[in-house]
Amino acid sequence: MPPETDHPAEADKPQKTRERILDAALDVFSRKGYYDTRMDEIVEESHASKGSIYFHFPNKEKLFMALVEKFATLLERNVTEAIAQEPQGMARVQIALQSVLETFGKYRRPAKILLVQAVGLGSVFEKTRMQMTDRFADLIKTYLDEAIEVGEIEPVDTAVVAHAWMGAIYNVVIQWVYTGDPDPQRIMDTLLPLLLNSVQFHVVREDA
Repeated sequence: MPPETDHPAEADKPQKTRERILDAALDVFSRKGYYDTRMDEIVEESHASKGSIYFHFPNKEKLFMALVEKFATLLERNVTEAIAQEPQGMARVQIALQSVLETFGKYRRPAKILLVQAVGLGSVFEKTRMQMTDRFADLIKTYLDEAIEVGEIEPVDTAVVAHAWMGAIYNVVIQWVYTGDPDPQRIMDTLLPLLLNSVQFHVVREDA
């Protein structure tokens, strides 16, 4: 019997090539920064043809933004999976915050690209970064609204709180990305209770 032309392995090839290009771009951007990276270097790193790269990404800007989107999707998926089994309320808020901080800690290189290199690269990049911030602020807002609905916290402007929390997370994580300090566990132990206390929800420490 002749082989089928729509074999799954064949159908997956473009996606696998795209992922290989993104992985290579992450390596090169992390080492050299956005401005000093050339597309030819990503071609060499990915072992893909120049035609393949330009088929998936017409220019360096599109490639960079695809990396930002990939990390944003990963972050969002980690949050939604982490809270899937939790009832409505502050447990979801707490776990969502933990998931965001843990994901930044685990994926330091893409976090550096997203939080550091994307700053100051022009309005297109800034718009993409702001859209990502809005995605996670909206998630946090949803969980805060649920906590108000079930009576765990008093009514508060959840949209403002959510964006303030994301700003605090970004500032602390940027410091860590640049310097390696404070370490992720220290950030978790200090920042998480601070954010939760800001809506009058007090975390009971297990070692208290």
